Amino acid sequence: MGLHAIDEAKRCLNCKKPRCREGCPIHTPIPQMIQMFLGGEMNEAAEMVFENNPLSVICSLVCDHEKQCEGHCVKGIKGEPVHISSIENYISDTCFDKMQLKKQPWNGGRIGVVGAGPAGITIAILMACRGYKVTIFEIREKIGGIMRYGIPEFRLPKSILDRYYKKMRELGILFRPNFALGGSTGVHDLLKDGYDAVFIGTGTWRPYRLNIPGETFGNVHYGINYLNNPDVYELGDRVIVIGAGNAAMDVARTAIRKGSRYVTVYSVTEVPAASPKEVEYAKIDGVQFEFLQTAIEIRDEGAVICDVEWTEDGQMVKHEETARLVPADTIIISISQGPQDRIVNRDKELQVDDRGLLKTDEKGETTMEGIFASGDVVTGAKTVVEAVRRSKMIADAMDEYIRSKK
Repeated sequence: MGLHAIDEAKRCLNCKKPRCREGCPIHTPIPQMIQMFLGGEMNEAAEMVFENNPLSVICSLVCDHEKQCEGHCVKGIKGEPVHISSIENYISDTCFDKMQLKKQPWNGGRIGVVGAGPAGITIAILMACRGYKVTIFEIREKIGGIMRYGIPEFRLPKSILDRYYKKMRELGILFRPNFALGGSTGVHDLLKDGYDAVFIGTGTWRPYRLNIPGETFGNVHYGINYLNNPDVYELGDRVIVIGAGNAAMDVARTAIRKGSRYVTVYSVTEVPAASPKEVEYAKIDGVQFEFLQTAIEIRDEGAVICDVEWTEDGQMVKHEETARLVPADTIIISISQGPQDRIVNRDKELQVDDRGLLKTDEKGETTMEGIFASGDVVTGAKTVVEAVRRSKMIADAMDEYIRSKK
């Protein structure tokens, strides 16, 4: 891996106007990182990258690089782009544990963070480094959110998240695991106890339904639930996956790895919503694909599938006259997910849109003063790097808000 990273780094042209940086949602200083790496300043490069993106180790593994940094690399115009993700991963992973984060003395402020997913972890690290006391409230037993409970081990080893937990503890960040805010305790209670601001980054964990007959049967599961803990599911040999996004690819590839022999993904479009790379990996793993088809009913024996087409104005039309029963042991529905409404039900000042997503202004503040939010609970299911990008902006807004109140 180290040799590969060095070889790839030497291919970098160190462009004066780096298109790779423009393609990165958080504008990672890629040429500078590579030149520091080649110049023997790997530790300094790692610190610079982490300061720009606290989840750099993770993003180097799970980002859609072919659409972002590597997809914009000038060398990719006539050949293969520089494998930037490998270089960033080598630098970030090698230096992460020994990296000494710069933390300001306590400034008297206290921050509550609800949810330990990508957005929550980013906010917690940034605010802790600025001198705030930070407590994270997490409904599950470990940190990571969608990164731990929604991305398979073969794409993101959970040991990386355990290392993040240790690094965050070194920063003095406190955790309250297995704690569901919105039950006996609400956001108002945190403000009463002296928290200067609260950040909500609870993600989207409520799976969207197809709303078809048979969806409650025992041979049906939702993708987000399956990825939470695949080992507790017995899928059988034949599995149908409804949906063709990146999460559906994770579902299908995981099912193959857990012993299912025939896994077929059904996509309502001609081109899957997942990244081409993820689709290619799924095909290599043995996943089959059917396009312009969807399920209209689920039975004990499998799923009733029909053809679909799209009108010029983007409306999907189901041709139920083409319906046929496709035998399967298990049907997994993976068509994205929305937010839980636990916190909103308790704290009525928090307003949501028609999709149940929290309403925020341009600075990330919700309709409740002092309460900020970002990540999937605001935007809907997006990527890790998008959560980091938005959370960096909101950390500045929270800091400004608290200082204005002092």
